[in-house]
Amino acid sequence: MKFVDEAEIRVEAGDGGNGCVSFRRERFIPKGGPDGGDGGDGGSVYLIGDPGLNTLVDFRHSRRHRAERGRDGMGQNRTGRGGEDKWIQVPLGTRVLDAETNELIGEVLTADQQLLVAQGGFHGIGNARYKSSTNRAPRQSKPGTPGERRRLKLELILLADVGLVGLPNAGKSSLIRKVSSARPRVADYPFTTLYPNLGVVSLGPRQSFVIADIPGLIAGAADGAGLGTRFLKHLSRTRLLLHLVDIAPYEGSPAPLEQARIITQELAAHGEELATKERWLVLNKADLLEPELATEVQHRLIDDLDWTGPVFTISAVTGAGTDALVGAVMQRLNALQHPFEPRQEANSPPKAQPKAQPSASEVSDNTSTETSTSEPSTWHPLD
Repeated sequence: MKFVDEAEIRVEAGDGGNGCVSFRRERFIPKGGPDGGDGGDGGSVYLIGDPGLNTLVDFRHSRRHRAERGRDGMGQNRTGRGGEDKWIQVPLGTRVLDAETNELIGEVLTADQQLLVAQGGFHGIGNARYKSSTNRAPRQSKPGTPGERRRLKLELILLADVGLVGLPNAGKSSLIRKVSSARPRVADYPFTTLYPNLGVVSLGPRQSFVIADIPGLIAGAADGAGLGTRFLKHLSRTRLLLHLVDIAPYEGSPAPLEQARIITQELAAHGEELATKERWLVLNKADLLEPELATEVQHRLIDDLDWTGPVFTISAVTGAGTDALVGAVMQRLNALQHPFEPRQEANSPPKAQPKAQPSASEVSDNTSTETSTSEPSTWHPLD
């Protein structure tokens, strides 16, 4: 299971500053000569990996990103200042394509990885550089070259941060509808969900995560019953599991304790990785029971299962308890290691903190293998 979150943005590198035509004219200096300075290089646009981001939802509101233009050269051999580079923070696992040609530009997979996506323009040449023994008073200069302009397509091939597990009709689809903008089909019969439903849960700027409903988990799923073999393996690629249990099952359905045990056994049967993955117990449909009875069922489940992890009691239909649940999930995800982050050995030195905005010289050594070509691609003017 892969979740592809997409966004299209425009990036504009800065143009190079123009060269200057100037002659030195000072009192009591009989021989002046050309003194026009070069322009400055235009700023480039870079993407940089940020493990604190989980989705591309923020790019729905910021679609245009510009680097600064280089300043023009000036008289007295003064060189124009170079334009500031533009740094765009993206989630780890972002794939970057040219929206016009569908050419793969590169991927950002690790924290602080830098990817050049638009090269700044080269500086213009001032007339002082054209002076020679045969051309003592050159009046020509060279303008700066335009920076690259591109439409980029960002694709986040993101494994869901949170996986929902539970028997059919436990309320997984209802929970996704309540906490995200996803609208999966909801009905009062088993196996309503035949394919994974994914939604982006946004709690604010830079505070979002992806949640996925894994359907088809029933007794014997690890052995091929239901749709288990198709989707069980993907749970190992999530960061946190929410185990939903229906505490008010309809007639003929397994009791809450039996529901919890079935899912626990199937996860263990699939492999140790799933069995040991962090899992929270979420008791759903609390609105169908009296508060005292819901509390009694919760305590009984905790005791019978010998449960030591977090427990939440919610109603996916009314939304009761869901704000506390997603808030706690967001805090936990911020503390967990991102799946694209390399594991640090116990004896290895701590990783140095990156600079907020690395210099161009630091970037040049790291971007040569990240871009699809060493030559700047053809720039496309924007409408």
